[in-house]
Amino acid sequence: MTANPSDAFDLVIFDCDGVLVDSERIYVTVDALVMAELGAPFTEAEIIERFVGSSVEVLRAAVEERIGRPLADDWDEPYTHLYRAALADLTPVDGIPEVLAALTTPYCLASNGSHRSIHRSLTTTALSHHFEGRVFSASDVALGKPAPDLFLHAARTLGADPARCAVIEDSAYGVAAARAAGMRAFGYSGGLTPATRLEGPGTVVFDDMRALPALLAAAR
Repeated sequence: MTANPSDAFDLVIFDCDGVLVDSERIYVTVDALVMAELGAPFTEAEIIERFVGSSVEVLRAAVEERIGRPLADDWDEPYTHLYRAALADLTPVDGIPEVLAALTTPYCLASNGSHRSIHRSLTTTALSHHFEGRVFSASDVALGKPAPDLFLHAARTLGADPARCAVIEDSAYGVAAARAAGMRAFGYSGGLTPATRLEGPGTVVFDDMRALPALLAAAR
């Protein structure tokens, strides 16, 4: 991997949902319906606080705890059509196409979502060509975010020093994983997660995606 020597970072790692694609509000709405149907109702505020940026396994565990029994292995199968229909009109996060066009530093995607869901989101929003061969899912590692495994796997695969990686995240899980990986976190607060939940050591919080190239450059 060849980086511009004038760049502050060797690699920029983007989360997907809420950073590249404007999907978090859609997921929260459908999650609320599904969890109520399963007999474990959560308010949208609870879902935003507890599950945005997490994995489906975290959501499953919360439902099982609330209903007091394990779910079947295919528990989510009856609800996949709801997510698919809701995501049919998915759009990029405002400003992301311009950011990707402006970046000179190599970049990739690392998400707690499955490869299938990532592919669907990138295809729907016409962003897939930006990330060919550079998509990493929590299914590739032992532990997803907030563990650092996924980010470290992406950096290792692409030959980047973790200390010279920037992570763009919109969730508390994501920025925690970036810090644990020894990477610089940039927390996007223009979505559902309030800035106060993203703030912390080694983290720049911003609410306008178009400002990202300048923020990355200012980190030199």
